[in-house]
Amino acid sequence: MKSSQSTFRQVMNKTSLLKWKKKKKEETINLQKEKKLFEKGQKKKFKQEMKNKKVKIEEKTGNIARKKRMRNEIIVLWLILFVLIVRIGWIQFGMGAKLQAMAYVQQTLDRSINPKRGTIYDATKKTILAVSSTVETITVNPVNIAKEDKEKVAKALSSIFDLDYETTLKKVSKRSSIETIAKKVDKEKSNELRKWLKENNIKKGVNIDEDTKRYYPYNTLASQVIGFSGSDNQGLDGIEAVYDKELKGQKGKIQKLTDARGGDIENTAENYVPAIDGNDLVLTIDSTIQGIAEKYLTQACIDNKCTDGGNIIVMDPKTGDVLAMAGYPNYNLNSPFEPSTEELKQNWDSMSQTDKNKTMMSLWRNKAVTDTYEPGSTFKLVTTSAALQEGIAQPDKQAQFNCSGSIEIAGVRIKCWRHYRPHGSQSLREALMNSCNPVFIGLGQKIGVHTYYQYLERFGLLTKTGIDLPRRGKQHFSKRRKSRTCRISHYFFWAKI
Repeated sequence: MKSSQSTFRQVMNKTSLLKWKKKKKEETINLQKEKKLFEKGQKKKFKQEMKNKKVKIEEKTGNIARKKRMRNEIIVLWLILFVLIVRIGWIQFGMGAKLQAMAYVQQTLDRSINPKRGTIYDATKKTILAVSSTVETITVNPVNIAKEDKEKVAKALSSIFDLDYETTLKKVSKRSSIETIAKKVDKEKSNELRKWLKENNIKKGVNIDEDTKRYYPYNTLASQVIGFSGSDNQGLDGIEAVYDKELKGQKGKIQKLTDARGGDIENTAENYVPAIDGNDLVLTIDSTIQGIAEKYLTQACIDNKCTDGGNIIVMDPKTGDVLAMAGYPNYNLNSPFEPSTEELKQNWDSMSQTDKNKTMMSLWRNKAVTDTYEPGSTFKLVTTSAALQEGIAQPDKQAQFNCSGSIEIAGVRIKCWRHYRPHGSQSLREALMNSCNPVFIGLGQKIGVHTYYQYLERFGLLTKTGIDLPRRGKQHFSKRRKSRTCRISHYFFWAKI
């Protein structure tokens, strides 16, 4: 009995122990679960707190960024506003005049009126060498010509002025404000156009404006001196080019308002600004003396077959005025781009354009002022003058000089023209009369290089003449410090100017 009770008690204790362990285990598990739940709650709470803090930080950062962005935007807007103000100021004050001029060009149509070039007279102030006469220029405003009239207008213009119809039609049909049809038209032709416009009731789109044309009454007279002018009233050569500013005058114009297409605006008047004519010019050239010089120069060149032509200059020894300056061959001032001699006319068509240009340039060139000239023994007068002024020689002192037929300078023997029969003893007057080279070389040596160059300067031989003609040539004297003895010796009796 005791044994069974003891066994039962053991079983019960064992069962209770198991239950207790199970309960303990469950409690431990529950504690772990609670701990986990607590930890999980704490983590969740921590995360939520961190999230809240992060949101707050982000909100704070967002507010700062937003304020910064707004500040930057305000700064940028002020900068843009400042740039716009500066730009508007520049347009208003810096570019105002230019834009105003551009607007004026767009809103107005100007037709130029050429002034009359000044008249050129000879020394007598009676003979006219160059004069401008009144002619007319024909222009069209294509936008003002009705579409159905364009072909009719082009046909009439091409017929009256002998122009190509297709080219004229293109000009009349262009979408431009103004096109030039014909320049320098005679009154007879322009009156024919006026009559046609009236008969066909064409009241606008075709303009007939006053113009000028240059005429040279004496054709070839003093052609290389006077020169010629171009179709736009500008001097191209000679006196016409040198005094272009004084001769050309100031252009006038006809102004009128136009619409955006360049067409006329109804009920608006034209503003006429008259041209100011150029100043007249009086030359020292005497037309009578010039004519005589050209006549005998032409005859001499033809008789002696002077292939390079020739020149004559006639001057007043008291004043230095150039009374005549003739050149052969010359050209016709009224047709300066056409051949002037019969020989040239025969060969003109077979010549290349380059040869034609060279030929015309040679005809226009005034060789009297552009080309080198050797005065030869006449230059002995300069040496004579220097010797007399310096007191080195006397005009009529007998046997002052001696000609042996030649003289040696720096190893070079220079002969007298009469070396085969020397002049012997002679005075300065006789040496000059005999044109004796050795005498003047010896005389020049006594004068000396430095003194001799001083006289060349005083005579104006080392500088340009100052004549008012284009393309003036220069002297060929060596510079004083570079001159060789032999070359200087040649200057004493011969020079190249």
